[in-house]
Amino acid sequence: MNMNLSDALEVVRLTDVGLLRDHNEDAIASDVTMGFVILADGMGGYKAGEVASEIAVLSITADLKEAMLNYRPSLEAAVLKKLPESQLMIDAVKQANEAIYHVSQTHSQCAGMGTTLVVGLFTNNNKLLVGHIGDSRMYRLRGQVLTQITEDHSLLQEQIKLGLITPEQAKFSANRNLVTRALGIDPEVELELNEYDVEIEDIYLLCSDGLSDMVDDDIIQSALNENSFSLIEAAEALVQLANDNGGKDNISVILAKVKNSLECNSSWYDNFLGWLK
Repeated sequence: MNMNLSDALEVVRLTDVGLLRDHNEDAIASDVTMGFVILADGMGGYKAGEVASEIAVLSITADLKEAMLNYRPSLEAAVLKKLPESQLMIDAVKQANEAIYHVSQTHSQCAGMGTTLVVGLFTNNNKLLVGHIGDSRMYRLRGQVLTQITEDHSLLQEQIKLGLITPEQAKFSANRNLVTRALGIDPEVELELNEYDVEIEDIYLLCSDGLSDMVDDDIIQSALNENSFSLIEAAEALVQLANDNGGKDNISVILAKVKNSLECNSSWYDNFLGWLK
């Protein structure tokens, strides 16, 4: 049996400039056949953040596709039907970091630019591989309960962990947007990688801080539950809520719903070749 992941996943993307910014420094992409979702929120001087996030999304997407094209499974890998997805993601993110850093070093108008990153890869053993850098987030809605499954790499999160401030106080902190880790700022960056079990009916939300800073988690949860029948309407509702609360930043959301089991007898490589045909 050769199952295409588009039979098991539904993905919707939406990005909005917000009410106060004059251009959008977020970048988003997805490939439902590959089971791939990615979101980046750029930072830097005039339009440089836009460059950083765009490089990140284009570079990582292209590298993952190319890696699959050039992948020749060994006998062992063919028997186990397993790919080193985590290594593919680490390598792709490393390349993107180097590309952004190089541009920032060689073009003065891009000096110091960087981007957050959250990337998800659904695999056909009902797993989700999640990599992230910075304060763009991934949430999971399961059984109508919303859980944040990434932990922000931010000064605020460090302060919360040390008990210096409460999560309630954090909502009003002046340090909300200070990230402790970003893609492209330094020659090397550490990608945080985690793997999660996936269940049918799960909804995964990737978002920039333009949503999470403006809308509390319980309101996001309510909006997803009220619109769980339509991912498009759910995404539109989330963007509208952020704008209703001031729309101070660009707002990007990706929603991925698991409709059927991702498990199948073909490897991710087989799925990928099917996507290429």
